[in-house]
Amino acid sequence: MAHILCTGGAGYIGSHTCIKLLENGFKVSIMDNFLNSNMKVMERLKEITGVEIPVHQVDMCDPAAVNKLFAEEKFDGVIHFAGLKAVGESVAKPIWYYENNINGTLNILKAMEANGCNSIVFSSSATVYQPCEEPLDELKPTGCSNPYGWTKYMIEQILIDSAKARESMGVSILRYFNPVGAHPSGRIGEAPNGAPNNLMPFIQQVAVGRRECLGIFGNDYSTPDGTGVRDYIHVEDLADGHVCAIKKIIELKAGVIIHNLGSGNGVSVMEMVAAFEKASGKSINTKMNDRRPGDLAIVVANPAKANAELNWKTTRTLDDMCNSVWKWVEANPYGYDEAPSA
Repeated sequence: MAHILCTGGAGYIGSHTCIKLLENGFKVSIMDNFLNSNMKVMERLKEITGVEIPVHQVDMCDPAAVNKLFAEEKFDGVIHFAGLKAVGESVAKPIWYYENNINGTLNILKAMEANGCNSIVFSSSATVYQPCEEPLDELKPTGCSNPYGWTKYMIEQILIDSAKARESMGVSILRYFNPVGAHPSGRIGEAPNGAPNNLMPFIQQVAVGRRECLGIFGNDYSTPDGTGVRDYIHVEDLADGHVCAIKKIIELKAGVIIHNLGSGNGVSVMEMVAAFEKASGKSINTKMNDRRPGDLAIVVANPAKANAELNWKTTRTLDDMCNSVWKWVEANPYGYDEAPSA
């Protein structure tokens, strides 16, 4: 039974992946500083799995604490989710993003090397690709437009160089597209602290009355309904992808593998709104705004490499995504917190 450490494992994608790892026979521990997650997630994970996952409240930017954890626990592999992740915030606070995301990763890599942990799966992003409206495969040119994306890009390069220098090290880089959805139990889901960064949390907040309307940026793109098209992936499919990746890199023992995790299908903003209205029975008020600078009409994955090499593909539909989100948000309109007092 391999012991896997999920850094940032109490977050949205991390928590769903922890469940899948347990279901696949792994031993799981979580390292999280709870800056962008909620300790109540741990109760929900125990409720869903029947397992009390060990949680270590450690900041990855504290090298001594990180090394102590690795020395004491002896992990067989790491799935590295931890990091600051808001594009707008990264533009406003670039030094914080570079310092946190890159230094934190370096501390993890040093602790891995010092303590004989040789396998890592990295939570990267499609933001590492240069703007392109063709389906994105792993050979498309990379290059970023914001500090958040650059931290992902730079960490990818650090991992590639580390694996070249250390023959026993295996690296799996997963470039996500747009995760949505919630666990089928409705007990865990996406619950951003502060303003959301993605489309679905805005939609769900309108549905439960936390926002008056959904602002849509541009309805004059060359797409079927004029709104932007993106590749959405159910978080459960994404979590399955991490299980496939950690199995693969442990099996390979060394080297670097890079895969897109996306569906290969585009969904427009208005198609997502319509699907959520169908799932929830609620009307989502929308307001059309001007395009945002730099936004593309279409961003979609080519997931063929992951389909072939990881034996992985998405199986959940747009309706599955929206139904699971509605189950989650209807029962938890304020995420893991109670409604604010009047």
